[in-house]
Amino acid sequence: MRKSVTRGMGAGLAVVVGLALAACSGSGSAKAPGGGAVTGNGGYNGPKVEITFWHGWTGGAAPTLVPQMIDKFNAAHPNIVVKAVPQEWGDIASKLPLAIKAGKGPDVAVLHGDDLATYAAQGLLLKADDIVHTLGYSASSFPPGVFDKGNYKGAQYAVPWSVTPLGLYVNKTVAAKGGVNDVPTDKASYEAALKSLKSAGVQGEWVDGYVFTGTFEFESLLWQFGGDLYNKDVSQATFNSPAGVQALTWMKSLIDNGYSPANVAQDGNIKALLAGQTAFNWNGVWQTTNSAFKGLDWTAAAVPQIGTQKAVWSSSTHWVFPANKGQDPNKTAAAATFVKWMNDNSAGWAQTGELPAANTVRNDPSLVATYPNLKAFIAELDYAHYETVSPGINEANALITTAINEALTGKATPQAALDEAKQKADQILQQNRSKYGA
Repeated sequence: MRKSVTRGMGAGLAVVVGLALAACSGSGSAKAPGGGAVTGNGGYNGPKVEITFWHGWTGGAAPTLVPQMIDKFNAAHPNIVVKAVPQEWGDIASKLPLAIKAGKGPDVAVLHGDDLATYAAQGLLLKADDIVHTLGYSASSFPPGVFDKGNYKGAQYAVPWSVTPLGLYVNKTVAAKGGVNDVPTDKASYEAALKSLKSAGVQGEWVDGYVFTGTFEFESLLWQFGGDLYNKDVSQATFNSPAGVQALTWMKSLIDNGYSPANVAQDGNIKALLAGQTAFNWNGVWQTTNSAFKGLDWTAAAVPQIGTQKAVWSSSTHWVFPANKGQDPNKTAAAATFVKWMNDNSAGWAQTGELPAANTVRNDPSLVATYPNLKAFIAELDYAHYETVSPGINEANALITTAINEALTGKATPQAALDEAKQKADQILQQNRSKYGA
C-alpha cells in the first residue's frame, strides 16, 4: 500500500476529548448515552445512524471496499449505513485534523501507524480502550508488535486493520541467465547470486535512495544488524549507529561492486524487474497485485538475512475513531460494529495486496490457498518491525531518506550522511517534545 511521502499534520490542535463510550458493563457491551451500544459480538442495538468513513484507497483497492465489502456490511446491518469518503492519503493528512476540530470529521477512519501518535497527542482521536475490550481484541489478536502501535501514553487509540511487509521479488527468467535457480536467503547466497548475474551482464539488484523502496531496505538491514531507528523514548535518533552504517555501507557496495547502477530513479528498480533488466527487487507486498507481473515467470520470497538476525520493515494501517466536536456516541458505537465486521470479513482485502491484521483471518489456510503469493510475506510477520510511535515522527523520518540518497549518490560517506541526519533529527525530536509534550 502506497501513501504520500510528504504528509504534514497541519497546525497543532490541543483539545482533550473524553470517551464517547462508557466503561464496559457487566453485560459485555460498551454503553453510549441514548441507549446505543456495541456488544461483545460486534452488534449494535441503537437507533439507525449513518456513519462516514474516510480512507485513502482511491486506486485499484477502491472496488474491494465498495461494493465488495461496505455494501455487504450495509445490507447486513439495517440500522447502520456506512458512507465511504475516499481521498488521497495526503489530502486526509491536511483535512482530517481541521475537520475533527470543527466537528465535521468522519465517524471512523484508517490511518497509518506512524500517524497515530500525532493525532492522539493533539486530542483528535477517542480513546478506544473500551471499544477494544468489548470487541475482545488484545495484542494476541494481531501479529507481534502491531497492536502496540495504537497505544499512546497508556491508552489504546486504534485497532489494527492491515500490515504490508517488504519482500524479495525475483524475475526467475533473468535470474536463470546468471545460473541462479534458487532464491537466495542469506548474505552469502545473495552476494553469490549477484556476482553470478554480473558475470552474465546483469546488474542483479537496482538499489535506490527513495522511500519506495530504498528506505524500507535500509531499515530492514539496520534491524538485521541489531540496530534501531531511535532510542526507547524516541528522544534521540540512533540510525547512525554502527549497525546503521553497516547497513548503508552494504547498500552502497551494491553500486560500488557493479551489482546495481548508480542514480536509480524513483521506482526504477521495480520497473527494471518487470522489464527484464534485473533479477531482484526489495518491495512491498502490495506489488503482488501489480498487473504488470502477468506473463512473467516470477516469485516472491522473504527478504534475505544480510545481517545477524531476521528482520524486515513493515507498514501498518489502523482503524481510529475521531474525536469530533459534538461527536454522536451512537455513531461511534455503530462505527465500532463496522470495524469488527470489516476485520472479521477481511479475507477479501488480501486481493488488494494488503495482509489482514486479524490473526483469525490471516492464519486461515484458505487465505494462502486463494492468494498463494502472500505466503512468504505472512511468514515474515513473526520478525517484522513497524512504525515508530511518537508525535511528529514523520519529519524526522524524512531525514533518513535524505541520508540514504546522499550516501548512494556519493555525496557523503554512509557515516557522514547518517551523522548529519541524526543531528537534524535530534533537533526535530526535541521540538516535538516541546510541541506535543514529553
